[in-house]
Amino acid sequence: MRDPNKKSRYKQPLIYASMLLLGVILGAWAVVSGVRSPSITAVTPLPQVASASTAIAQNIDREKAIAAPRNYVVEAVNRTGPAVVRINASRTVASNPQIPEAFLEDPMFRQFFGDQLRRMPRERVERGTGSGFIINKDGDIITNAHVVSGADKVTVILKDGRQIEGKVLGSDEMTDIAVIQAKADNLPTVSLGSSQNLQPGDWAIAIGNPLGLDNTVTSGIISAIGRKSGQIGVDKRVSFIQTDAAINPGNSGGPLLNQNGEVIGVNTAIIQGAQGLGFSIPIETAQRIAKQIIENGKVSRAYIGIQMITLDARVKSQVNQDPDFGIQVSEDKGVLVTRVVENSPAAKAGVKRGDVIAKFAGQDILTADQVTQLVEDRTVGDKIRMDVKRNGQTLNLEIETAQFPQKFPE
Repeated sequence: MRDPNKKSRYKQPLIYASMLLLGVILGAWAVVSGVRSPSITAVTPLPQVASASTAIAQNIDREKAIAAPRNYVVEAVNRTGPAVVRINASRTVASNPQIPEAFLEDPMFRQFFGDQLRRMPRERVERGTGSGFIINKDGDIITNAHVVSGADKVTVILKDGRQIEGKVLGSDEMTDIAVIQAKADNLPTVSLGSSQNLQPGDWAIAIGNPLGLDNTVTSGIISAIGRKSGQIGVDKRVSFIQTDAAINPGNSGGPLLNQNGEVIGVNTAIIQGAQGLGFSIPIETAQRIAKQIIENGKVSRAYIGIQMITLDARVKSQVNQDPDFGIQVSEDKGVLVTRVVENSPAAKAGVKRGDVIAKFAGQDILTADQVTQLVEDRTVGDKIRMDVKRNGQTLNLEIETAQFPQKFPE
């Protein structure tokens, strides 16, 4: 027997399905024909919702960008930059020859020159600029000696805008290091690192004021270490760090940093016309010289009293063929002593002209620059063992260093 309600139970879902299908068909027709529902047209502003969402997304992106870690250069500069200063130095120099007053009053002289020479200024002011960095809360600043050479007035300008009158505590021309003191409250200071373990390829950052452009940052790598003064055309007792971080006039005295923002050198030299070649004084040398200047106002430098040249086949041949030299060299390598200063530590130790230095302070010696640097690293009164070869024999000598003389004997 059939259930009378069974047909009605199937009929209602079929009606709903038919209505849904009809709605889909009508909706598709409306889209195709371009007919829009009035209710949709009058509804709420979707573009405003989209704009609000975009603004929120932009704010989130901005906050993420601010919070994101910067690269090592930014972090190093933020750490050290405030303690890097600009140094303005000026000095007064004579601008005209100092003509005696009697000549100026002479009628014949005045007939030719009139009062022109009287009216011309006798002096002029020369100005220069460089960089430096503050090493302690006392306001001691390391810079280059050539930045403040002969300066009558020194002004130190901080990154925060403060201008402080500086005092030159002392300078050392042989290493091109000077110390200025600028007294003020709340001075920022740098962190000093080490150049001892540097290798070519290590990161390097230079901060300074090149060409008057304050707080300029350049970066690169350590290109070489142990560059001798003769290799770069300067006469200094320094073993230089070479870098390709851009260094220009005005960078002098500024710091060379490692990737941690620690000072590893003092920027000092560029080769005229070269690109990608800058040179820095190792921070250990700068610290040693600065310490003496701060404590004593001058540098006490060890001295042994010899002139020398690196020995090779060419030098050996020239010496042996020169009758004026008066000796014959049998060694092919080492450092040849060409002069021993009278009454010098070397003379008192028994060093003679024509000796070939094979060992110095326990190190095998191949170049004259090695000996110079080893002496530079010593203090007055140190005793140094030296092996020399003379007439086929090896002699072991001991030299006690003395204070570098103000004037050498002829």
